[in-house]
Amino acid sequence: MAGGWARDGAVSEQIEASISDELARLKARKQPVGESLTHCAECEEEIPEARRSAIPGVKLCIDCMSERDTAANQRGGINRRGSKDSQLK
Repeated sequence: MAGGWARDGAVSEQIEASISDELARLKARKQPVGESLTHCAECEEEIPEARRSAIPGVKLCIDCMSERDTAANQRGGINRRGSKDSQLK
């Protein structure tokens, strides 16, 4: 049941749209190509064989990749609700 001026199912549609947008963004990310490196391109740490075989074309160790992912993940979200209070923040 939706509240206010929203129609029934509007919240579910907003959640599904947000999930679809995020999945599309993740699929559009560049995947590593080529031969995997034996050592990280940024910190020179050795990349374990298990990681190299699991992700073909890997260039970064887990720590450097985690740092890069965290930095890229800090972005503003989309306000799909459009409520007056949330737009004032």
